[in-house]
Amino acid sequence: MKARDIPNLISFLRILLTIPVAWLLIERQFSLALILFGVAGFSDGLDGFLAKRYGWQTRLGGLLDPLADKALLMSSFLVLGVLGLLPVWLVMLVIFRDLLIVGGALYYHFSVEDLQASPSLISKLNTLLQILLVLLVVTDAGPYPLPTWLLQGLVWATLVTILASGANYVWVWSMKARSKGWRHD
Repeated sequence: MKARDIPNLISFLRILLTIPVAWLLIERQFSLALILFGVAGFSDGLDGFLAKRYGWQTRLGGLLDPLADKALLMSSFLVLGVLGLLPVWLVMLVIFRDLLIVGGALYYHFSVEDLQASPSLISKLNTLLQILLVLLVVTDAGPYPLPTWLLQGLVWATLVTILASGANYVWVWSMKARSKGWRHD
């Protein structure tokens, strides 16, 4: 293993952290789940910092990093939905949005041209709100009760950014495909 592989190793370990985080949530061990979620968040910042600081960016890292983030968020949303701590309709919309984006990206990649995508500002905001929502819901369920209005407000803010970012991706990539001469027949 070379030093330049460290960010990829950290991302891979973050994917593995998904399993104990989900298990701890299922077991309602919310304080421990929060700690591991925090470790995962720290590792996300660390692998990004190392990759950029030392020029250790790789194509594999470009895939592993968002995959690790999505695995942790998706599993957390699913478990919190099953436990009744998040509305099922919100969990379904989170999953649908991600499937729409991945499906659209694959379609674009194979039907139009190689995909060189980067997250939009509204998508980054959506990810931030999803992370905050998981953290606050787990905090509320475990170590520290939070005001209902705060959690409900965050649920609705997350909904707005799910819809806006999903629509944004469809619009932007449809226009890019159209500008490349792609026609849907």
